[in-house]
Amino acid sequence: MPISEGTVAFCNLNQTELYQGQDTGKYNLTVTLDGDQAHALSEQGIRLKEWEDDEGNVFVQRKFSTKYSVPVIDSEDNEISKDIPRGSKVRVQWSEGFNSPNWGLGTYLQKVRVLELAEDTKATEEGF
Repeated sequence: MPISEGTVAFCNLNQTELYQGQDTGKYNLTVTLDGDQAHALSEQGIRLKEWEDDEGNVFVQRKFSTKYSVPVIDSEDNEISKDIPRGSKVRVQWSEGFNSPNWGLGTYLQKVRVLELAEDTKATEEGF
């Protein structure tokens, strides 16, 4: 199965994603990719999204999704919390879905390995 590495931008692995108030029924992980990872996925026909921050920096991202709860493990193969903070470095194992003319090649999330856990900024902002 293909593997990609990147930095967590958005994590919906504890519960399915809500989009405009509606449950999508899918768990997902959006990962910011470096140039090599982005190029490799693009060469496979996988569509990527670009995101620009307030300072004008452009980031390339891909959302990996699934209808099923997936395991999240650390570098020693121990299962850990599925609430992965933004900025954590991860390795994502995924499988190819069907190729849609509108959306490109699907990427179905199979497993997540956390390589480096970022500080939980939500907890820091709330004074914990």
